[in-house]
Amino acid sequence: MPCHNQQLNTVSSGQEHPMKQVRFANSSSVPAVVSNPEPGDASIQPADQDHLGPQLKLLPLNDQIRELQTIIRDKTTSRGDFVFCADRLIRLVVEEGLNQLPYSECTVTTPTGYKYEGVKFERGNCGVSIMRSGEAMEQGLRDCCRSIRIGKILIQSDEETQKAKVYYAKFPPDVYRRKVLLMYPILSTGNTVIEAVRVLIEHRVQPKHIILLSLFSTPHGAKSIIQEFPDITILTTEVHPVAPTHFGQRYFGTD
Repeated sequence: MPCHNQQLNTVSSGQEHPMKQVRFANSSSVPAVVSNPEPGDASIQPADQDHLGPQLKLLPLNDQIRELQTIIRDKTTSRGDFVFCADRLIRLVVEEGLNQLPYSECTVTTPTGYKYEGVKFERGNCGVSIMRSGEAMEQGLRDCCRSIRIGKILIQSDEETQKAKVYYAKFPPDVYRRKVLLMYPILSTGNTVIEAVRVLIEHRVQPKHIILLSLFSTPHGAKSIIQEFPDITILTTEVHPVAPTHFGQRYFGTD
């Protein structure tokens, strides 16, 4: 289904911005470096391309995103503020994720009779949330695409083997024909996402048609996923060794 009001990938800011670093106090780990787009570049940039490749993309870092990241990570943040800021960050990721979907040029007639050359997004997209934390991102996707279909996967660690195990999966019947926006806020080890992608592949979805939408990722989690599925695209706001793994509990109030 078409999704409207999305910014074109080729739009540039026309201004140069200084490089910013994601840095933790008293951290010995090397911070992830995020550079804002240069004039004429795409709106999102590959992160640590030498090590993780162009499949990993970061939203351009700005003060708004940094503040949202800070509030979400702050242990003193109230649940109301946490959910509010999480929803804002989710919306930003979803909007940029939609920019990765294919579109075609079209011409429409305005109320004054003039022709306007624009774009429309191609049909054949869907969302898939990895339960439970991935469900936090569903409303953000629906806010942008009202009639988009959303599937679900439930994956939990087996009590005996501690390996990720699929307990439930339900997708649109023609999911193999669609571009899939896979939603999972926190990439820590990457094991859960790897199992989810395997299930999608079993349903004949090609990894190159999967765009993983995430808020935070560790280098290990992103690397594990890309090594397993080199054709997948990962979109996130930050890559850092310390991920806010409390996200699901705080968002749903089960902490």
